[in-house]
This record gives sequence, structure tokens and C-alpha cells, in this order.
Amino acid sequence: MAIQAVIFDIGNVLINWRPDTFFDRVIGEERRRAFFDAVPVFEMTDRIDRGEGFGSVIDAVAKDYPDWADELTIWHDRWIEIAAPAMDHSVRLLRGLHRAGYPVFALSNFGIEPLEIADREYPFLQEFDRRYISGEMKVIKPDAEIYRSVEADCGVLPEQLFFTDDRADNIATAAARGWQTHLFETSQGLADTLVSAGLLTTEAAQ
Repeated sequence: MAIQAVIFDIGNVLINWRPDTFFDRVIGEERRRAFFDAVPVFEMTDRIDRGEGFGSVIDAVAKDYPDWADELTIWHDRWIEIAAPAMDHSVRLLRGLHRAGYPVFALSNFGIEPLEIADREYPFLQEFDRRYISGEMKVIKPDAEIYRSVEADCGVLPEQLFFTDDRADNIATAAARGWQTHLFETSQGLADTLVSAGLLTTEAAQ
């Protein structure tokens, strides 16, 4: 069935999100590994992505893990350095789809306050026709409820949605609902898929 709308994940599709790489650079790989082993940083991120306050979650975790309070403060205060840089080719693809006349949506696990920070740093994040943000919806991928909510709101049939995400579990849930999907690995790989699907010309996908 013909694609009527394209949906982008944000982290690692439009913006790099590599906390390990950032902390390796800032505190060294050995201490970063100890930090990530000791502190449930990705559970912490899930809480924020479900809509809990960014600062309040960081503060609560720092109280539970006082030996890592400095690193957790860095996570909060320098968050935009973790979420960097923008993936310029992917941004061009987003804009190319707009020029080609396709509605482009975002579906992303993202906290409310981190998104406010990202919006200031990356204005292209406000170019979507619609944004489905987990922190606002209080549910995160790959829970099927967030996909159902997208379908109900946008009014496009599942089979007419094209979704790209860097996580296989997120893609699997979308595919199970009938969405057309692309597991993102590189911007060029996404570009090639968009060209093959007839959504962009080779020139527009550069």
C-alpha cells in the first residue's frame, strides 16, 4: 500500500545519542564503565522519557548513589553534549520529504525538559507536522499503546505509515501493527530505502 506519511525516531536517527562515548571522553572509559555498572542510568532515562521531571529524577538517583553524584550532575547539566551532534544527512532527508509533499512525524522516547533543551539547540526538531513524544504521552516505545495512539491521532492507516528507528524492538512492534519499517543504521541506508520506496529521488536523497 502506498506510503502516506513518514515517521522518524529522533535519537540516533536525527541526533546522535551516545552517553557512553560522551562519558568515555569526559571521565575516561574505565570510570564510565564503573558508573554505568553501578547506576541504572538507562532505567533513569526511561523514567524521564515517561514524563517524570528531568531534574527530580536525577536528584533522586544521586541520593541513592551518592558516590556518583558528580557524574549524574554532568548527565543533567551537560545533557545537550550527550545529545550531539545532529545527523545532517538525516535532517536533509526529513526536509526532502517535506519538499516532496509527505507529512513527516516524530515518534520518540524523549523527556519533556530534555526536548525543550533539544528544541533550542536543534530548530529542525520543530519542523515536523506532528510530534509524538513519550514524555508527553506517558508511555514509551516499544509499548504498543504509543503506536495505537499515533494511528488514532494521525488518521493514516497503519499500512500507509513508514517508520524508521534505530532499535529493533521498536521496529518490531511497528511492523507487527502493519507499519512499513526501516531499521536505521546509517543515514545513507535510510536514503537508499526512501529512494527504493519511491519517496525521494536519488538527487533529493543526497
